[in-house]
Amino acid sequence: MDVEHRQLVQLLPLLPLLAELGRTEHITETAELLGLPQSTVSRAIARASAIVGTELLIRDGRGVRLTPAARALMPHIEAALAEFQTGLDSVRHESEVVRGRIAVSFQHTFGEAMLPLLISAFRSRHPQTAFDLSQGARDGCLAELAAGSADVALTAPVATPSKRIGSAALYREPLRLVVHHRHALAGRRRARVAEIRQEPFVAMGPGYGMRSLTDALFREAGFRPRIAFESQDSHTVRGLVSAGLGVSILPPGGSAPGRAAQDSHNPSRGMEANDGGPGWVEIPLESDLAFREIGLAWREPVSRNAKADAEPDPVRLFRELVLRDGPALLAGFVRERSAG
Repeated sequence: MDVEHRQLVQLLPLLPLLAELGRTEHITETAELLGLPQSTVSRAIARASAIVGTELLIRDGRGVRLTPAARALMPHIEAALAEFQTGLDSVRHESEVVRGRIAVSFQHTFGEAMLPLLISAFRSRHPQTAFDLSQGARDGCLAELAAGSADVALTAPVATPSKRIGSAALYREPLRLVVHHRHALAGRRRARVAEIRQEPFVAMGPGYGMRSLTDALFREAGFRPRIAFESQDSHTVRGLVSAGLGVSILPPGGSAPGRAAQDSHNPSRGMEANDGGPGWVEIPLESDLAFREIGLAWREPVSRNAKADAEPDPVRLFRELVLRDGPALLAGFVRERSAG
């Protein structure tokens, strides 16, 4: 490999950074737009200057400005990147088959039916696409999205939109009081949060979406709950309630294990009248805050070069399907589970 070719190989990875620097003429702004530490940008400029053989930036008061050599290079850098993007677009769109991987981060409660329903709808159109799935608490899901390890995140409550994160609500579902089927409130058609003031409460752990929602309900009711257990999984919460170890507030459980069948004419009967064993029932809550809103979040472009910062086709198509068809796809599921 001759010297010139070796220098070109060393310079190529730095072209996107140099192009952004040419637009901003500001190291700090370039670092923020690219999501890089300022020191990394400074080192890259120094390396590029060494490879080119002349300075690309010079001090100008408290700031910097491009040297004549850098200004002469910029049109060629932009043209090279644009030409490569054109070739990349051509390869991607020469076939209608969408391939690739989509990284989805989601909360535990969406893994049983909601997310599989969305993936199934997408895979029916694009069967060659693969998914990398990561589940956890809401805070962890959004942290993975911000860090770039997830392409989209499915959370409740919906992520707050910002300069770097876009989000949209898909649907909402009610929250229910969950009690042992022999609990004093088990026969009620509706209940108030204030009625469980003295009850041991089974909560989701800090950082989980449901924890922030139940905290808001207790603030509205004017008291702090007597937290007996904290869990990372709603099935465990229902299990603890089913064993008579406390009460909880959760989304409708549908046919989740342990649900006690209620007599529509006499709800207080629970399962069989002489059965004091495990089992839980749900009771609608009287509160305007007794719901959770589920939404999709994604990263917004941060570079001024729209093409260079574009979503991969599979990610874009999945996001568009979820936003377009997700509410209708999930509406029937939510109604069925809420009525269960």
